[in-house]
Amino acid sequence: MDIFYALLVSLFIVVVSFSIHLLFYKSKPDVATKLPPGHKGWPVIGESIDFLATGWKGHPEKFILDRMAKFSTQVFRTSLMLEDAAVFCGSAGNKFLFSNENKLVQAWWPSNVDKIFPSSNKTSKIEAIKMRKMLPNLFKPEALHRYVPIMDMVTRKHFENGWEGKDQIVTYELTKNFTFWLACKIFLSIDEPERVKYLSGPFESIALGLLSIPIDLPGTPFRRGINSANFIRKELVKIIQQRKFDLANGKASPTQDILSHMLLYSDEEGKFMEEYDIADKILGLLIGGHDTASSACAFIVKYLAELPEIYEEVYKEQTEIAKSKAAGELLNWEDLSKMKYSWNVACEVLRLAPPLQGAFREAITDFMYNGYSIPKGWKLYWSANSTHKNPEFFPEPQKFDPSRFDGRGPAPYTFVPFGGGPRMCPGKEYARLEILVFMHHLVTKFKWEKIIPDEQIIVNPMPSPAKGLPIRLYQHDVQS
Repeated sequence: MDIFYALLVSLFIVVVSFSIHLLFYKSKPDVATKLPPGHKGWPVIGESIDFLATGWKGHPEKFILDRMAKFSTQVFRTSLMLEDAAVFCGSAGNKFLFSNENKLVQAWWPSNVDKIFPSSNKTSKIEAIKMRKMLPNLFKPEALHRYVPIMDMVTRKHFENGWEGKDQIVTYELTKNFTFWLACKIFLSIDEPERVKYLSGPFESIALGLLSIPIDLPGTPFRRGINSANFIRKELVKIIQQRKFDLANGKASPTQDILSHMLLYSDEEGKFMEEYDIADKILGLLIGGHDTASSACAFIVKYLAELPEIYEEVYKEQTEIAKSKAAGELLNWEDLSKMKYSWNVACEVLRLAPPLQGAFREAITDFMYNGYSIPKGWKLYWSANSTHKNPEFFPEPQKFDPSRFDGRGPAPYTFVPFGGGPRMCPGKEYARLEILVFMHHLVTKFKWEKIIPDEQIIVNPMPSPAKGLPIRLYQHDVQS
């Protein structure tokens, strides 16, 4: 119904906007006569519907690869999210955008993001800069080392509560629960299942709202995203106020989690963040800390079910680690460093089903790229699939082959599930840890098979199995 509703509303917008377009449209002067090849699609909404619809149909790469074949393998022109846009393709396009951050380009988000994350009426760009200064402290090596046993404890509880003793489970529902529970524990020291479940409810609506067409009408994904974000933000403010009281009265530790760190963090001028700003940043971290990893974990289950030879290699590696541990002993950083093959498998999953399909930049000055003029103000998009599923960079791109990541791995700027350059996801290592801990318990406890062999994959905004990937479980006799 969401897809039908979006298409219906979009058709209405096309009719209205076309009339406005005829009345008021004036072409912008070009920087030069040679803009990138391509076309803008419908007036105002451009090619946004086509862009989103290929994901709804399970083939997000189609929008990019079809236009690369038709127009240019380097850069092509389009119109996305109500903006003139150029899509930069291939490793050269990725390198150019990642290397010219704050020189020729800067981060840009569709209007959805500023409305869902208003950051106390400050712009997302300013808040993002502050956040990036703070994040290295939150994910520095000593913090990550400390997270591993905490992750292991939460993961054990997750499998005990959601998987063990079950004949069948719906994978994606459980992986979302798992990564959100983990984020609540690491970020907020909340691990009571009922409390976690209460907070997790609105998050799917937020994710859908972030990459929906920004139509703020009742019932639209965009409006539901705004409402859900407001609900979570209010709950977070209550948690923040309680933590401030606990810190002041010695009932909480300054180093116990990311929330405590934020409350005690001050900028260069000695100013502390306001409660609402902290709530907004925690909200962003909760989304980033669970949506992407939950998709990756679900696809690991999918591919290991389909590829028994890959499963056996992962099982062999993880069983050796399990045997090296005393009964009840938690995993540590050194254990995860031994999971080389498992991480290669996870990387191949991230190549074939990248949670982050791509991201936008904005041209902050006129410049030339590959012989084409890019006007100031244009929105620039890079796509993981322009390299991940391109045979130029990954021969037989649809084949699952973890050996691609042996040795030095793929060529620079071709494997970009976490972005690249100054804006590479700062939570990359955090994601690696939670994925590996999940894989360890998954394969040492279970074998499984898919109940729907040809289940469709949809991307909205992240890849997910259309029916949630139901599987039939077979528990091992000997567990870790």
